[in-house]
Amino acid sequence: MKKPNSVEEYIEDHEKFRDALTILRSVINSASELDEAIKWNAPIYSLNGKNIIGLGAHKNHFGIWFFNGVFLKDEQKLLVNAQEKTKGLRQMRFESIHDIDKNIVLAYVKEAIENQKLGKEIKPEKTKTVVIPEALKNVLKIDKEFNNSFNVLTLYKQKEYCEFIETAKREATVLSRLEKIKPMILNGIGLNDKYKNC
Repeated sequence: MKKPNSVEEYIEDHEKFRDALTILRSVINSASELDEAIKWNAPIYSLNGKNIIGLGAHKNHFGIWFFNGVFLKDEQKLLVNAQEKTKGLRQMRFESIHDIDKNIVLAYVKEAIENQKLGKEIKPEKTKTVVIPEALKNVLKIDKEFNNSFNVLTLYKQKEYCEFIETAKREATVLSRLEKIKPMILNGIGLNDKYKNC
């Protein structure tokens, strides 16, 4: 799917859930304080530069996610934790336009905005060093372009790659994984970037 240039284009590109996304967008925008933009190929709503809400459609569901949803009361029990490793992010998923209760969605949106104003957010853990496995270190020493590309990556992406190599049990697996990641690193792509919008 091509990268959308606007929220309208994003919604048009997701024809199956177009009407439902339009409703959710209007509910989010009715809070009026949020800035709307495309980030990570999806509509993101922020306040004073801080991401609060995202809008998205997938193959079988659509919904909104709250960047610091862990702080929401979730009295309606509508939020799910998309992945175990996401500490703050919570999703509100829908399968049909009929599942949307605008008043409930708006209440969650307003609470998320209020939580942001109160400074409720999970700060990412900052670690300054990455332990590079020996096999990867050897390739980085030999190939200057590869080394430069690796060093430009964020620490988080570097760690993902190092862990991917480190967890290989056999030498053959290490070598095949190195082959797989080399073009990705040269293109500045993170190991799990393709899953980030799910």
